[in-house]
Amino acid sequence: MSNDRLTNPELAACANPELAACEVHGMSRASFLLRGALAAGSVYGASAVSPFVSSALAQGGGGDAEILNFALTLEYLESDFYNVKGTQVGLSGQAKSYAKLFGEQESQHVEALTAAVKQLGGKPVAKPTFVFPADDEKSFLALASVLENTGVGAYNGASPSLKSKQVLAEAGEILQVEARHAAAINLLIGKSPTPNQGFDPPLTKTQVLATAGPLIK
Repeated sequence: MSNDRLTNPELAACANPELAACEVHGMSRASFLLRGALAAGSVYGASAVSPFVSSALAQGGGGDAEILNFALTLEYLESDFYNVKGTQVGLSGQAKSYAKLFGEQESQHVEALTAAVKQLGGKPVAKPTFVFPADDEKSFLALASVLENTGVGAYNGASPSLKSKQVLAEAGEILQVEARHAAAINLLIGKSPTPNQGFDPPLTKTQVLATAGPLIK
């Protein structure tokens, strides 16, 4: 996200203001794409993330290693969210259990993607730094919901660009876990586990960038 905070009216107009207030500090293309995905999700909702990511990766032309580095950056974010932020906001009960379990699984994803990038002859992207707008259990769970659903959209957008069937299968295994995280968190906070019915409606790159573009620094 941009280092500049959005104004209150701008936040109110966002589909997911929790995402609009997230910050990602990093200089890599992967961190730039992640900021763009979060911006798209904040403005239009998680369903906007897939077409944004698909278009951005198609323009990059960096191959499977670049795509996995984008996924790795997303997993860095989710791992940091559960393993660091999750210990700072006073979670209890099921929320605390989920944060511990999901944090362990996101760390496993980081390890797997790091190894996969190396196997492809690439260099794993460095971990960016993150700022999460959550200071209690309620705001943490609300942000967890939008992060997980946005992550599902990001994987859906990135997967079609993968050339290796093996890498695609491995990405699919991670995507399934992310989708289960999203459903579990949604149920915990009283939301539908399948908020977009049978399909996520796509948005064009032009629609997404018209509003998301100014949010990316």
